[in-house]
Amino acid sequence: MRTRCLAVLAALICSAEAAAEAPSPDVWSQLFASAGNVPTLLAPGVISTGDDESHPSVAPDGRTLFYLKNTPSFDLWTIVYTGLRQGTWSSPKTAPFSGQFADADLVFTADGRRAYFVSKRPVNGTPRTDTEIWTIERTPNGRWGEPRHVAELSSPGDEWFPTLTAQGTLYFGSTRPGGLGGCDIWRSRLVDGVFQPPENLGAPINSTGEEIEAFVTPDERLLVIAARNRGDEVGAYDLYVSRRQGDRWEAPRNLGTRVNSPAWEFSPRLSPDGALLLFTSNRGFGSTALDKPLPFEELERRLHAPGNGLRDIYVIRTDELW
Repeated sequence: MRTRCLAVLAALICSAEAAAEAPSPDVWSQLFASAGNVPTLLAPGVISTGDDESHPSVAPDGRTLFYLKNTPSFDLWTIVYTGLRQGTWSSPKTAPFSGQFADADLVFTADGRRAYFVSKRPVNGTPRTDTEIWTIERTPNGRWGEPRHVAELSSPGDEWFPTLTAQGTLYFGSTRPGGLGGCDIWRSRLVDGVFQPPENLGAPINSTGEEIEAFVTPDERLLVIAARNRGDEVGAYDLYVSRRQGDRWEAPRNLGTRVNSPAWEFSPRLSPDGALLLFTSNRGFGSTALDKPLPFEELERRLHAPGNGLRDIYVIRTDELW
């Protein structure tokens, strides 16, 4: 009886800790107070700058935003973070486990004690040219431990953008063999702490085009997908939404020009209440022509500001978006 009581007490403590660390909708509203019904740049000059930034992810403390700073060629990615304190974003810093290799697509477990990301870092001392999924844990003193390669999800192709359900199932994009197109969405269930062989979501989620990234809600009822070449695209990569009905996913619906542009839209993430959508876009201030000639000073200012055609982070309310 004593053992059972201790186990119940431990479970209650863990549940309370997880609830305390989970971001509430009102906290997200404070983080992204600028959000409206059209895509809005996130913190211009601090987070979205004239550099290349992408792939936002809010830590479970509800106050810290992790994202990527990238080379303009988009082949070296570094995980950085900033926090909102008294209404002001702090100066970004490099995450302690990043900064040397191409690291990207960070996502946290609900309790914040573990994170997953993709990286081209060596595996067991052997260099890799493809992205693999890695995990990292917080130590009891709050520091990050050493990243560990998730070998059971490895493949000869690239893995992208892991996201997690409440049950621990991991969704991710992959160019591994066995897909329907160049890149597909796969999932792997967590059983006794071990990820099971990945299963392809199949049609209609996947197509002969490319589905590279998918955000799944914790209840596994909604997918927001970044994809291209599905036949109804607005731009190079578009965002789509799909709901699960029973055991089947609906055909993904393009979110249209309210979100998508002729450029890339990708890295979707939703707030816990589903009211806010974060994403990345490289939409620019001009395509082949501008409305008027720009003096050199104005041209230079725009070329060194967000919206210059490099990737930036945007936020939009989802009212009537689905």
